[in-house]
Amino acid sequence: MIITPFLVICFSVVFVLLFLFIKTIDKRKWLTILVSLALTPLVYFYVVYPLINIFSNYHHQKYFNSEQWTLKPNLRYEMIDYTISSDTLIGLQKNEIKRLLGQAEWLTWSDSLKAHNPDRWNYAMGIEPGALNTMKECIELSFKNDTLIKITPYQEEITFDAKN
Repeated sequence: MIITPFLVICFSVVFVLLFLFIKTIDKRKWLTILVSLALTPLVYFYVVYPLINIFSNYHHQKYFNSEQWTLKPNLRYEMIDYTISSDTLIGLQKNEIKRLLGQAEWLTWSDSLKAHNPDRWNYAMGIEPGALNTMKECIELSFKNDTLIKITPYQEEITFDAKN
């Protein structure tokens, strides 16, 4: 376990709250401190930490890996932040992008062309974990002269097909 300032602050808050609660049960200070110290790690790891994970939007960040991209499409959101910030794919040709990412999952509709734009490829990234998350992550790759010039992340509402 890595001790971080956030962990120390959370442990301190849990300890103080437990101390104040246990103090209402028993007035002996030495017993209250002892029980609070014993219960603080248990309450933190079995109550506070799971709640933080449920309601926070934290997820692991990974480096881009073409094999993982194709094998686990629901976990692509873990790779895309670093890929965008490092410009890993910018400047590559369409055939190279197709080799790394696979065939585009859908093309962006162009009102000026009245058709799908072959220079705007879209990929689904999956759904980031979180209890209140109702959006799925996507990216749009923009090409100019068959060269990738921009990666634009966006979110779409999660929809479920109605079964008849």
